[in-house]
Amino acid sequence: MTAEASTQSNRTAGIKPLLVVSLRQDRLLIAPWIALITVLSASSILAYLWVFPDQADRMALANAMGSNPALSLVFGPAHNMLTSDGFNAWRAGQLGAFFSGLMTIFIVVRNTRAAEDSGQAELLASGVMGRGARLAVAVFMAAIASLALGVVCFVVTVLCGGGVIPTVLLSASYTASGLMFAGVAALGSQLSGDARGATSLSIATLGIIYVLRGYADTGDLGNWASWATPLGWLGEIRPGTANNPWPLLLALGFAILLISVAFLLQSKRDFGFGMLPQRPGRPRAGLARTIWGHSLKLHLPSIVGWLIAFVGLGALFGTLVTTIDKIMANSPGIPFLQGGEGDLAATMSFAFLGMILKILAIIAAVMGVQVIMKIHSEEASERAEPLLAGSLSRQKYLASHAIIAFAGTALALLVGGLFLGIVAHASEPTINTWQVLHQALVTIPGASVLVGLALLAVGAVPSRRLVGWLGIVATFALTILGPTFNLWNWALAISPLYHLPNVGVADPDFVGVTVLSLITIVFTTVGFLGYRRRDMNI
Repeated sequence: MTAEASTQSNRTAGIKPLLVVSLRQDRLLIAPWIALITVLSASSILAYLWVFPDQADRMALANAMGSNPALSLVFGPAHNMLTSDGFNAWRAGQLGAFFSGLMTIFIVVRNTRAAEDSGQAELLASGVMGRGARLAVAVFMAAIASLALGVVCFVVTVLCGGGVIPTVLLSASYTASGLMFAGVAALGSQLSGDARGATSLSIATLGIIYVLRGYADTGDLGNWASWATPLGWLGEIRPGTANNPWPLLLALGFAILLISVAFLLQSKRDFGFGMLPQRPGRPRAGLARTIWGHSLKLHLPSIVGWLIAFVGLGALFGTLVTTIDKIMANSPGIPFLQGGEGDLAATMSFAFLGMILKILAIIAAVMGVQVIMKIHSEEASERAEPLLAGSLSRQKYLASHAIIAFAGTALALLVGGLFLGIVAHASEPTINTWQVLHQALVTIPGASVLVGLALLAVGAVPSRRLVGWLGIVATFALTILGPTFNLWNWALAISPLYHLPNVGVADPDFVGVTVLSLITIVFTTVGFLGYRRRDMNI
């Protein structure tokens, strides 16, 4: 064997057995993602045929939803709402690509930086293991999961009535998204110094790309804007209309480029460290001398990052208020623009901003739930128990995190609402900035219910903490997707955001805000009582 062949063999040593073991360990973590995205696609076909059986219903759907800029932010433009495949591409295309990217980000980070942080990678590297083997295994796992997602989604969706060509292109877009963001996660794992940083960097990149894609699809920027982001490339496939497969090659090339750069950086960085330098800790406790300061310091970097994001989101979405006038001119009779008194443009613009605030409320709730989930991760890492071994009470410890979760969620919504109102007023002078901020204020109780639900689960029954995330998913589905399928009012009312008043009308009803606040108090109380009584790390 030549020296070059021996070197290549050493680099790839251990990939096969590590891949087999890692797939066996992660299969139960990967399967729910595949099931979720597959159900998203298949249910679109089934629900469309059930809810919109005739052409008149489909035309009404196309007018009501296809011209709604708030929905375009989430799902992208509606190119064809008159067929089940076109509807599926709109409802499940960008959303499925987003979830596919999340799936591979978690796979890659879990099997690279998280393994280094836990010491597992160092233990395996002490044997016959190539330097690039772990990263290669993580990328292979992400590729296998993405391919499995594409195959399963294609088979199930076609069996539910989807067309073969549109479905294969839609499923391939999920696979392509998974590969691209596997590359993003592989690169982030080399840049960041730990798993938490790598996950935050990768998910932030995915979120920014998704928001920019939504802005490009909603704003009046021209056709070139759709090609400005990787998710925009996937949108140009247009399953059910253009059926254009060529953007898949662009996505594949982008994924290969990112993964190649990740392997290059991995060969140059020190084990256990990232390419971006980490600052050493301060010699004195400072803010962390009390439990309140300790919790604030623990969450402060994340909170600051979220607040900066809400400034950007508010300003970005505020510029879209001008699209309402164009929609009214082109489609004056669509249901989304009916109702209201006085200046119709101002009324409809405020209705649009109200929908944007509900989207911001769901995002803010994600931040709050993330803070609550940190309580359990601190327990699992055995960092909470030493704090509670002294005079610190459980109630005080839990309160130090809960206050940050609720206050952070409220502050994020107010910051987003303020900049949304400022920019919207600059674009449309009939919009009152303080009225938008008032609407953001009354939206806070809706987001707080979701944070309270997570606190109840983590505090009382941490083994069921997934309920906190399920609450957000259900709220998103009922608030954004529910009206699409003409769900009954009692079903839509399950979402806490359904009960929020509209402060833009003459006599807003604040009963819903009171009820939501009481529900939050009940959830929080049960969480505190459960945390006081249960065992730690259970």
